[in-house]
Amino acid sequence: MDRITVDGKTLRLIEAKRIEDAVAELFVKANYTLTSDVTDCIACAAEKERCPLAKSVLHRLVDNVEAAKEIDVPICQDTGMAVVFLYVGEDAHILGNVAEAVDRGVRRAYVDGALRLSVVSDPLYDRRNTNDNTPAVLHIRAVSGDRVRIVALPKGFGSENKSALKMFTPAATEDDIVRFVVDTVERAGADPCPPISVGVGIGGDFEKCASLAKECFTRPVGTHNPDPRYAALEARLLDEINRTGIGPQGFSGDTTALSVAVAAYPTHIAGLPVAVNINCHVLRHAEVEI
Repeated sequence: MDRITVDGKTLRLIEAKRIEDAVAELFVKANYTLTSDVTDCIACAAEKERCPLAKSVLHRLVDNVEAAKEIDVPICQDTGMAVVFLYVGEDAHILGNVAEAVDRGVRRAYVDGALRLSVVSDPLYDRRNTNDNTPAVLHIRAVSGDRVRIVALPKGFGSENKSALKMFTPAATEDDIVRFVVDTVERAGADPCPPISVGVGIGGDFEKCASLAKECFTRPVGTHNPDPRYAALEARLLDEINRTGIGPQGFSGDTTALSVAVAAYPTHIAGLPVAVNINCHVLRHAEVEI
């Protein structure tokens, strides 16, 4: 039986083991292969790049992705902290503990898949490796329908460490926000292994804007915010970031960023939170719907 009726509402039943199995598969897949939206974007940037050295670097990045596929190794030695977005349909009911299922899946992916284990049990006082890359950072979103969409994001910390958040006042303008985002990228320089992808969260509160910025990386590279105002802001930010001239791997050139995605959320009358999340050129993500 895969469905039950409760108070006249039909729910689709999903065993937590299916979540575990999917998470295990997705993190291995994400660490070993890049999605075509990312590889195509890097290849396109290589063709358009005017600086010979930068063009060569971009071609080598494409070669690296292909080499990882050919010899069956992870694309990057930092196989990341496991970030999971679960979009759970309101007509779906998961049988079992979701967080535990996600962590079991992460454990299987990183231990059985021989991925680097990078998580420590305590952030400040006892930085001992958990030896299985758990716990994951889990975000659960309620959506319509009876399906569960799972997005796996292995997040390396060379780029994560260069992210930033600022609590602006409501008097802040678009120019102020653009300056903050570009300044964040300029301070990062070559450290996050450009060309980078940038997620910008605007609104909500302190933690919501950061979550929005991270969730931007679940969008295919090159897609735009459905609100034309924010789509225009994405285009402006991408242009101004690429004008910095940092370039691929910091060797100068036209391509400092591959994409900029902006997500917005209602906020309090007294504030305007903005978060900038940076990802390296290997924007690793994999997803499935069950």
